[in-house]
Amino acid sequence: MNSNLNSSPCPGLLFPTQEIGSIAKPNWLVKKRQGRGLTSEDWAELNHWLKFAQIKDYEELKELLLKKELNKEEHKRLIEWSSILVLHCLERIGLDIIYDGEQHRSEMYQEPVTYIEGFEFLGEVRSFDNKYYRKAACLNKPKLKKPYHLEEFNFVRANTQKPIKVPITGAYTLMNWSFNEYYLKQHLRGNEKNLKKARYKANQAFAMDLAKDIIRPNILALVKAGAKLIQIDEPAATTKPDEIEIFVQSFNESVKGFSGIRFNLHICFSNYSVLYPAILEMKNCCQFTFEFANQGANYDFLKLMKKYRDEREVGLGVIDVHTDTIETPAVIRQRIKAATKIIEPERIYVNPDCGLRTRSWSVAFAKLENMVKAVTSLRREFL
Repeated sequence: MNSNLNSSPCPGLLFPTQEIGSIAKPNWLVKKRQGRGLTSEDWAELNHWLKFAQIKDYEELKELLLKKELNKEEHKRLIEWSSILVLHCLERIGLDIIYDGEQHRSEMYQEPVTYIEGFEFLGEVRSFDNKYYRKAACLNKPKLKKPYHLEEFNFVRANTQKPIKVPITGAYTLMNWSFNEYYLKQHLRGNEKNLKKARYKANQAFAMDLAKDIIRPNILALVKAGAKLIQIDEPAATTKPDEIEIFVQSFNESVKGFSGIRFNLHICFSNYSVLYPAILEMKNCCQFTFEFANQGANYDFLKLMKKYRDEREVGLGVIDVHTDTIETPAVIRQRIKAATKIIEPERIYVNPDCGLRTRSWSVAFAKLENMVKAVTSLRREFL
């Protein structure tokens, strides 16, 4: 199985470092958008990160924060400032592949569903930690209102020279996290006595329509705009082992026909063993970007890859995103070196387990700094 190593966004670089996607929204942004005043601590934090990011021209940002009321365009500009600040911080830390911490997005499920006809939001549910999202029911066949990541991609690309990786929530997760009323009603007809079969067929039809009519058009818009590296986020992929084939089918439908584009698959906090052998049928996927640090650097999945002769790259999770404990460079080095005893170093990318939006910037960026330090020293060792 070809891992497509020659198309690396960092050719010749060992252990490329990358973030997974999300970074917390800063307090000054959250409070200002809620119409609340900033404290002296908020201003001190902002000034700290402006200095860290080496941003000297920020008068516009401060003027916006001092205004009593903001119009729609000014609110948008605040988000853009948050995006710029995250990009500069990640550049300063030294990550090889970056995005803007999804500063333009509300949440990985709620954001895309907002742009899809046929859904109705019903209420908030907890995702993990202290994070919530608005869950929706699919009441009609989904239809894309407009590509929903294109504007932010163009903004990020205009504000960094680094290779960028666009995270997109996958079709299976959008299906799995929604109430599937429209398709279930259709597939119940004639299958009233076999609810399990009807539900499977309904979920399959829902996921495939999302892949074809929602995810593919978004990818196409991004590719036309110049995107080369796209991460498909599928946190729900392993929650129903009997639906792994639906997940694989919807992934393949989402990415088929795109040449010269590197697609990564990110799944967090899962029992990855249930993916095999089904994921051997995944097409156009060059990298599995998975959680390992939170599992105690358990590399059984890497051993499974070797067993099944799966030669794709691995985005190695070396940072636990659910603790404020800042891993030392020595610990991170040890985790990476352990992985090199199972798969070739050239196939390893290095990243946190998942997005860092549940951590403060001071914790998140310290973790990423130590990750970069560990990789920098390992590159010297492996030369």
